[in-house]
Amino acid sequence: MTGRHTPGPTGPTTGPTGPTSGSTSPSTAGPSSGPGPGPVPDSSAGSGPGPGPGGAPTRILLADDHALVRGGVRLILDAEPDLTVVAEASDGAEAVAMARSHAVDLAVLDISMPRRTGLQAARELSRLRPELRILILTMYDNEQFFFEALKAGASGYVLKSVADRDLVEACRAAVRDEPFICPGAETALIRTYLDHAKQGRPLPDKAVTEREEEILKLVAEGHSSKEIGDLLVISPKTVERHRANLLQKLGMRDRLELTRYAIRVGLIEP
Repeated sequence: MTGRHTPGPTGPTTGPTGPTSGSTSPSTAGPSSGPGPGPVPDSSAGSGPGPGPGGAPTRILLADDHALVRGGVRLILDAEPDLTVVAEASDGAEAVAMARSHAVDLAVLDISMPRRTGLQAARELSRLRPELRILILTMYDNEQFFFEALKAGASGYVLKSVADRDLVEACRAAVRDEPFICPGAETALIRTYLDHAKQGRPLPDKAVTEREEEILKLVAEGHSSKEIGDLLVISPKTVERHRANLLQKLGMRDRLELTRYAIRVGLIEP
């Protein structure tokens, strides 16, 4: 199958020698003129979930609630010929909306954002667009966040403190469908895993459900039960029930304690 297929007329003859193998319609003699059959161009470039070799650059959705951080990260990514930021979002809910309306191959999400965290957005994007690659960008070197990021469908976890060094390679690894953990985080995570294994303990688990986490974040941000109900399309009564469950489950008494807990676990910034 390598190119030994009979080349038609043998020898250098160019005339119409024999109607048998020469019936490849002489009208297509001009190799690049006309829309006839012939070699099919590589259609993978610029379409589909990820760029093909030598194709269009990877289209990135960047989500961070700090415009300054977004600007810096965008400079890093747009400086690379194979990467381009095509959409920006300032919170997790906007990131999900952007991913619905823009053709993107990769989402780079900060963890701590208003309305919806990067982890919450990652979970929803994984359900809505399973082919979309996701990277978590964070200031938290925290094993709980790392394991939650993997469960949410992220293929990489990059610390903001070393983003200038690691983010480009993390993006390329994600497009190749390979996991990426920045070296500093990797050491801490391996140590945590070994500690858990040595003591016979399971890996850290979430204390609250996804819905409770959404409500906890919004409560800590100061939204009323009615506002939360409107945002999540549920009744204020349902919000109150979830809030009561959270207080009981976490052993807390009021909104202030819930807010402190939300800060501690990275749902909101202090």
